[in-house]
Amino acid sequence: MNRSQFLKQCGLVWASLVSSANIAEPAPAESIQDDTEYDTVILNGRVIDPESKVDGIRSIGIEHNRIRAISRDRLRGRTVIDATGLVVAPGFIDVLAHGMDLENNRYQVHDGVTTVLALEGETADINAWNAAREGKMLLNYGASVGHGAVRRKVFGKAEDAEYKGATNSQIVEMKSLIEGELRQGALAVGFGLEYTPGTSHPEVIEMFHVARKFSAPCHVHTRFGALTEPDNNIAAVEEVIAASAITGAPLHIVHVPSMALSTTPEVLQMISDAQARGMDLTACFYPYTAFGTGISSAVFDEGWQARFGIDFKDLQWAATGERLTAETFAKYHKIGGMVIAHAIPEEAVLAAVKSSATMVGSDGGLSKGKGHPRSCGTYARILGRYVREQGALSLMAAIRKMTLLPARRLEKRAPMMRNKGRLRPGADADITIFDAEHIIDKATFDEPARFSEGVHHVFVNGVAVISDGKLQEGQLPGRVVRAPISA
Repeated sequence: MNRSQFLKQCGLVWASLVSSANIAEPAPAESIQDDTEYDTVILNGRVIDPESKVDGIRSIGIEHNRIRAISRDRLRGRTVIDATGLVVAPGFIDVLAHGMDLENNRYQVHDGVTTVLALEGETADINAWNAAREGKMLLNYGASVGHGAVRRKVFGKAEDAEYKGATNSQIVEMKSLIEGELRQGALAVGFGLEYTPGTSHPEVIEMFHVARKFSAPCHVHTRFGALTEPDNNIAAVEEVIAASAITGAPLHIVHVPSMALSTTPEVLQMISDAQARGMDLTACFYPYTAFGTGISSAVFDEGWQARFGIDFKDLQWAATGERLTAETFAKYHKIGGMVIAHAIPEEAVLAAVKSSATMVGSDGGLSKGKGHPRSCGTYARILGRYVREQGALSLMAAIRKMTLLPARRLEKRAPMMRNKGRLRPGADADITIFDAEHIIDKATFDEPARFSEGVHHVFVNGVAVISDGKLQEGQLPGRVVRAPISA
């Protein structure tokens, strides 16, 4: 008997033994028959989960507000959604939201978003901020304590809070206020350093020390969104990387291309290099070639043309869509309001899209239908324009930037985030189902308040808020996301 015949004979003997003992090889966990009847079952969808790297046809069973089963087999449900031909992904998490109300939620959910987090610095009173939204939100919500908001509280006058340096006693007071808000569950410490040029470098370091004490990430709009030396964005990024290295506080740099402009590739390389050296550092971007901000803010202090490499004609008044002149700029600068600055090169956006160092954050917020298209189309634009049309990144990589990476950024500070950004049994049933062949943003700079297309179903905490592409009125399942409260 040769070796081949011997192995074949051994195989036949093993098969006979298994049969006589009525033993079967165990099926993979996902294939075990499940006779449970779930509240909702999603069938036949292409499930993409960046954590497990699953990318295949699966069924998902939802019970109450959680995912209870994911299977290759058909599951039974009281409500059944046939997702044939559609992608089933974790609900998208926006780590840079500003529109924290129902008006914005209605646009955000059509973009596939299930959780909106105001982490750049919204409030100096996290309990009041959360209470104002309890039972009133379509999407999950949460916020940081804002260094700028605390500064205004300490200084008392908005202009002083922007431009004046803080005394030692004021810094001590700010530290105490930030610590108090972190003890009450604020998710992070948000900074808008470009808007508070009076903030000294030592003040930044002191606030980072407080954040480190609570493992709270510092979400920073850096000091200079500029091209000119020496006060350019590279220097601004150096400042906060140094503060993070000195204190050990986790760091997140917001909307990189809108600050770094044509130096975005260099800044992204700095971030990647720091990550490679073990720094707890992340960054985000939105996929548009213009930023938007208040025309009366410090951003447009004298010299802005040289700093951003643009002129009056590159500014668009959000309320009317008109391009500005020197005369209309002066007029609106006195009135105040949002202006859109067409200053970001497409090459900068593409570099951020492709970078392994970034996640997605919209920086969006509409007011009565006026604002920037990022408020409505950020996520569909990435999936439609940059994944499907340009092939700049894979579908798995894009979904990872929208789900798992934002969840991981916050889960050490807020353990409840461990159940978001994933599709697995036990995770929150925040789920987005979309057509990868047709999803696209429709919002424009002239018409920013337009729903994205291609999102068919969205669940927030197990509740269907979008069904067959239509908003389900009267549903307000959004829940607060916060860190544990400490004494």
